Amino acid sequence: MTRGIRPFLSGSTYTGMLFAFFGAMASAPLLPFAALPAQAWPSAPYEVQAALALLVWAALVAPVGLATITRRVLIMCARRMLRVQLPDPVPVRGRAGVAGTGPGPAAPEPAVPSGGDRWRTPLWLLLHVALGWTGTLASVVLLLAGVSLPGHWLDIDAELVLFDWTLWPRGGWQSWVAALVCVLLAALVCVATTGTLRWLAPRLLGPSSAERLALAAEREQRLAERNRLAHELHDSIGHTLTAATIQAAVAGEVLAADPVAARAALRSIEESTRAALEDLDYVLGVLREEKAETAPPRTLADLPELIDRLRHAGATVEPELTGDVAQVQGTLSRAAYRILQEGLTNALRHGAEGPIRVGVATTRDGLELSVVNRTGQGTSPVTDAGRGIFPTSGHGLPGLAERVRLLHGEFGAGPDGAGHWRLTVRLPARVSA
Repeated sequence: MTRGIRPFLSGSTYTGMLFAFFGAMASAPLLPFAALPAQAWPSAPYEVQAALALLVWAALVAPVGLATITRRVLIMCARRMLRVQLPDPVPVRGRAGVAGTGPGPAAPEPAVPSGGDRWRTPLWLLLHVALGWTGTLASVVLLLAGVSLPGHWLDIDAELVLFDWTLWPRGGWQSWVAALVCVLLAALVCVATTGTLRWLAPRLLGPSSAERLALAAEREQRLAERNRLAHELHDSIGHTLTAATIQAAVAGEVLAADPVAARAALRSIEESTRAALEDLDYVLGVLREEKAETAPPRTLADLPELIDRLRHAGATVEPELTGDVAQVQGTLSRAAYRILQEGLTNALRHGAEGPIRVGVATTRDGLELSVVNRTGQGTSPVTDAGRGIFPTSGHGLPGLAERVRLLHGEFGAGPDGAGHWRLTVRLPARVSA
């Protein structure tokens, strides 16, 4: 019972009726133009003149809905006055890719609206205006009847004339009952008009199929960008924390016996964490949707610095560079640096005593990367310091594989003979900068 009465007592019902009224009033200036063809044919039957006027009126109203600004205004008003959830219109042509420094998804294909989608707003405009006129006239007539019917009790002579229909108020309690019924019917007209507009709004003003595709592509691209940034955080911050933890442990062990080596390890920790803070600031800026600064330029040119930091931590790293690595630029160089960084981090965390061999070879078709380390129980200060304090998240190798897949490369990781582990990656040269 309460649920049935609630629409009659809700303020949004009557703001919705006001929204319909505004639609009717907005079309009123076009009525004289719609009546011109009927006036030019005065000998035509009344029904023909009325139909002709309605057709011309519809032809004048509908094209207004083709304007983008019209739809935006209608959506904004429908949200406020009808209390319906409608997203803002989105461009359905091709969108530019999200700016970034690493591999990312290809820009979505252009989504082109169909002919039916283009005419949804004009159809809404016609129905909105038609419901506005119908609901406004019906509710006004019923309210006037509700006020006039009991007028005989106040010694007022009144009559209601609508087209060829005339209503004479009569005295007695029956006139009060009829007045109450008219007022309730006027409220029912408001409920029906607002309810119809609320039902139509999501279907005609809501996202079209092309807009839904554009929104889905945008969400997919945003998710891919966030995943890429998560890889950046895992690779850069994870590597820095791994190296810094090992360096701190080594510094603590040799502090008394070799203060010079301890100070060198602490300086290396400072340099590593400063670089990690730059990476962190960049990634957090993008995640907060702030204007991103220039991406940290970590490329293969920074590989010697990376290797030096590992050597300060006590690791033995043997680089094997083939070809002109300096010629590798852009996305390919940045991705290669991150891949090698993650491979070295895994070698520090899980490898045993012995040299870590890092291979970088440039070929005509692309770039070949490799990291080889010993496996098993080690006794060096590096492996002893690192063993047991680094949790295994399981994200390292899957993250690398995903990064390589986005670059259309080849990824491999596994045992390499007795007591060794090899990480190999081949990246094609066609990756865009």
